[in-house]
Amino acid sequence: MPQGKFKKLISKKTSKGRKGYSVATIAFYGATNKVATKLVCGIVKAEGAEAEPMKKWFSECDTRKPEKILGEVLAFIEQNEAKSVVMVDKIIGCPHEEGIDYPEGESCPQCHFWKGRAGLPMNYCIEVQ
Repeated sequence: MPQGKFKKLISKKTSKGRKGYSVATIAFYGATNKVATKLVCGIVKAEGAEAEPMKKWFSECDTRKPEKILGEVLAFIEQNEAKSVVMVDKIIGCPHEEGIDYPEGESCPQCHFWKGRAGLPMNYCIEVQ
């Protein structure tokens, strides 16, 4: 398999713009803004709906690069019959979850880079029209 095949296929899907619902969302998280150790893909089935189902991938290396992970993301999108795919173009925050990995209202004790930084709003995405 050629290097980068799945990354190119995902990029191609994002470049098609909005084709209606269901919409697959792809977001990246990391301890800093340099290495994405967590990738989250959710399926939004209707306007205003929560992303459900949602799947998470974790890696010590950057989750934006391994073809195995990107192939699984593509399969998840196809299994859920997403008509549109949107993806952030950068790491948007800490990979740890508030209220699960650390107390609500506090900064993550493991990811000092994000302390005092807002990251990107959750509704921020890259769509090529």
